Amino acid sequence: MNRRTAILAPLALFALGAPAFAAPISLADLSAYLNGLTTVQADFTQVNGDGTIATGKLFIRRPGRIRFEYAPPDRSLVMAGGSQVAIFDAKSNQPPEQYPLRRTPLNLILAADVNLGRASMVVGHREVENTTRVIAQDPENPAYGTIELVFTAGPVELRQWIITDDVGNKTTVILGEMIKGGSMPASYFDITAETRKRGL
Repeated sequence: MNRRTAILAPLALFALGAPAFAAPISLADLSAYLNGLTTVQADFTQVNGDGTIATGKLFIRRPGRIRFEYAPPDRSLVMAGGSQVAIFDAKSNQPPEQYPLRRTPLNLILAADVNLGRASMVVGHREVENTTRVIAQDPENPAYGTIELVFTAGPVELRQWIITDDVGNKTTVILGEMIKGGSMPASYFDITAETRKRGL
């Protein structure tokens, strides 16, 4: 499995049915919701573009930090911290693959100040079968790809994201029940410490 797509790319599981008549949740309300998320823990299911599925646990500590722990038999790890993304392949004894967090659309929701109303950031905003879908991109670097965020209302909750990366690959991450708030150890997002811990 290409670990790069875990961060860079998602595939919508909600079917695109007939248009609904309810108004989508406003971008201002969605921005406020995302900015209100400080720490989040959740189980996740990842669906890759080739149809393969992986599961695991997700940890978010905004701004700028995220960790995907993949369940057996995979046991790979993807983490972002210090403005970098690192992909640890459980089957390799090589140092992790790394690239700048700003090169992934996921950076848009990990930013210190999420503003979906920023010019040219949102390229799609609609209501589909009782969900609000927002497609966003980095307005300064649209070639980096897009992230489609799927929300439900009453109260607002993020349910999944679908990332299309810079070469068109899609990956969906579906979130389980989110546990919000609480502390997380800094080591969860420390790429250097994780590399040292693995002896790489």
